[in-house]
Amino acid sequence: MLLEREQELKNNKKSWLVTGAAGFIGSNLVEALLRLDQKVVGLDNFSTGLKENLDNVVSQFEGKDFKFIEGDITSFEVCKEAVQGVNFVLHQAALGSIPRSINDPINTHNSNISGFLNMLTASKDASVDKFVFAGSSSTYGDHPNLPKVEDVIGNPLSPYAITKYVNELYAETFSRHYDFNSIGLRYFNVFGRRQRQNGAYAAVIPKWIISILKGERVQIYGDGKTSRDFCYIDNVIQANILSALSTDNNSQNQIYNIALNDETSLLDLYKMIVNVIHTKDPSVKILEPSYSNFRAGDVMHSRADISKAKKLLSYSPSHKIKEGIEETVSWYMENSKL
Repeated sequence: MLLEREQELKNNKKSWLVTGAAGFIGSNLVEALLRLDQKVVGLDNFSTGLKENLDNVVSQFEGKDFKFIEGDITSFEVCKEAVQGVNFVLHQAALGSIPRSINDPINTHNSNISGFLNMLTASKDASVDKFVFAGSSSTYGDHPNLPKVEDVIGNPLSPYAITKYVNELYAETFSRHYDFNSIGLRYFNVFGRRQRQNGAYAAVIPKWIISILKGERVQIYGDGKTSRDFCYIDNVIQANILSALSTDNNSQNQIYNIALNDETSLLDLYKMIVNVIHTKDPSVKILEPSYSNFRAGDVMHSRADISKAKKLLSYSPSHKIKEGIEETVSWYMENSKL
């Protein structure tokens, strides 16, 4: 189905807005759309996104139809400017990280709720065809059942989780009152190329890859048995494109899990990364990991039921975790300045 959709786009150029375009997921979406010869508008304020992410992408596609707006989604005027003439909005802009939201709930709220509402309203006012937005598996909160099913959630465990659930409620309300189509994608632990590798809120996989390559000891929160449904970036790109182009009425105004329906413990993840690095460069010195306390707001285990996305979006993950780790390790080994 994805290949069919991509061929449709190549034959029928559309206009796309990617918010958070300089971020990890946003820059990968921009790259994928430019490769499909689409007209792309990128919006970012560089609060967490990196200018080099966009520079690396745009430099590959000189002469392509790309426009960048430096601005903040907390400004409604900026949002109105960004959506002009746009067919599809892929809304990725947000302040991510559960620990960040606990440390800074006000700015998390402003970006993730006020900014989201600005973007949603501007898109509705501009009669955008479809609004696809980044949700989060954190929405499931303390509900213990596995795998996670979209219509069964628990109590949120962090300000970040609250903001992502509020996004879903606003999208549902806009569908009901304004007949405005949106799709929310609950991402489960996305990883891949261009993910932030340093700083207080760096993602675990790139952080570990770089630490191991430097010969440093990796820190694991908890006992290493905590598990996650890690999802490679190419699966997320697929889900966004399929969501934007879906025409089946049953698929509209829905929330979907985007993952693998798989569980990998942190210790198994560590061993997987070590094995790939050692295969590619046996000279890298590997140290045993250290262990520290569990982080506030984290859950012990997470795994997604993806049957709904498979049925209504024809979502079919192209990468299992091992394939994704191999590609990710290769990218960081080739592109990181150690």
